[in-house]
Amino acid sequence: MINLNANISSTTPKLNPAAVGIGKVGNTDANNAAFSKTIKAAGEYLSKVDDLQQSSDMSIKDMLTGKNPDITSVVSAVAKADMSFKLLVGVRNKLIEAYKQTMNMQL
Repeated sequence: MINLNANISSTTPKLNPAAVGIGKVGNTDANNAAFSKTIKAAGEYLSKVDDLQQSSDMSIKDMLTGKNPDITSVVSAVAKADMSFKLLVGVRNKLIEAYKQTMNMQL
């Protein structure tokens, strides 16, 4: 039986806003540094999602050309790439929703 429970926790960085100081009122320099750190972590996550997608594509190509006859590893790679991409899209959608709510606030 094929186990589709992909463990992507080791490949995804933890984005904890409280740990980097997001949401604290006061020191602007500290908030800017925290925001910069969060953006860098998000960039790292984007590159890891891209790496998983490329690895998935290579696994599929290897299976189709006969280099890798193990379908379990191919399904696992595709599942990991799919889960990480769905997580990325979910986070993007939440950020867009938060931005829209912020823009609709009256001053």
